[in-house]
Amino acid sequence: MRKSIWAIALLLPLSMLALLSGAAQLRTASAQAAEGPQTGKLEQIIPGHYMYSSGARISGVIATSEGVVVLDALSSEAMAKHERQLIANTIQQPVRYLISSTFHGNYSLGNVAYQDVIRIGHENYKADLLDMMKEDKMPAAQQAAMLPHQTFRDRMTLYLGGKEIQILHIGRAHTRGDAIVFVPQDRIVYLSEVFFDGRFPFMNSGYIDWIHALDIALNLDADIFVPGQGPSSLASNPRASRQALIRARQVLVDFRDGVAEEIARGATEDQAVSRVQLPQYQGMVGYQQQREVLVRRTYQGLKGTLP
Repeated sequence: MRKSIWAIALLLPLSMLALLSGAAQLRTASAQAAEGPQTGKLEQIIPGHYMYSSGARISGVIATSEGVVVLDALSSEAMAKHERQLIANTIQQPVRYLISSTFHGNYSLGNVAYQDVIRIGHENYKADLLDMMKEDKMPAAQQAAMLPHQTFRDRMTLYLGGKEIQILHIGRAHTRGDAIVFVPQDRIVYLSEVFFDGRFPFMNSGYIDWIHALDIALNLDADIFVPGQGPSSLASNPRASRQALIRARQVLVDFRDGVAEEIARGATEDQAVSRVQLPQYQGMVGYQQQREVLVRRTYQGLKGTLP
């Protein structure tokens, strides 16, 4: 087996009311972990590329002749172990790297099942995950088991099994430390929770910069865009994912424009929350929980008061 090479290239270019805090999400995911074994399915997208899904949560899987790269460990040790078992049974290659994007517990608590691999995350991912674990009073040993071994600022590149695997930070989006994974030769990009496919975007830790991040993703030389939230029809129709990503972007654009109109009229934040409803999206899962959060954080972002 050829030795895999990885390189880091650096320096390329809440005052709001949140319905769910990061710590609350972590505790919820911890409770889920205690419920018992988790189940999910591993589906091939195109040769060498897979998605593991459990409920709405999606983890990306890149298979090479020298091992596997996983994006997001999801919400519990049991779920992560189940994903790894399916990888072992189906792909029959060891996992070499875990790349983490969202620091929230429902995408990071499974990190503890990856003690034998190199864990990678953006520097802001590490900082926010550490803050959340400290707030939740996690033991130091558990914190160490979840934190990444390697961090990066703008991009990091892995070379594994003849594939160039780019790990990119494209700005603040769902969180300020989101990472996406681009495999140029296969024209596929894994977006984690930067892409909510058919679901309302969760903005607890998000920014209006999310729109710009999606523009960067759409400008990559890719045909297939793997979401972090579903359910997705990706496995049956991978090339429909670009249009699905464009639709997800439009939700954020419509709310931004609606809030901007209210600001132009002199509306307060509370008035904007009351007025910006956009009922065409009310049927989406998450609308009732997240509409107010999205409006408030968008208002604060446009006013320049969002940290």
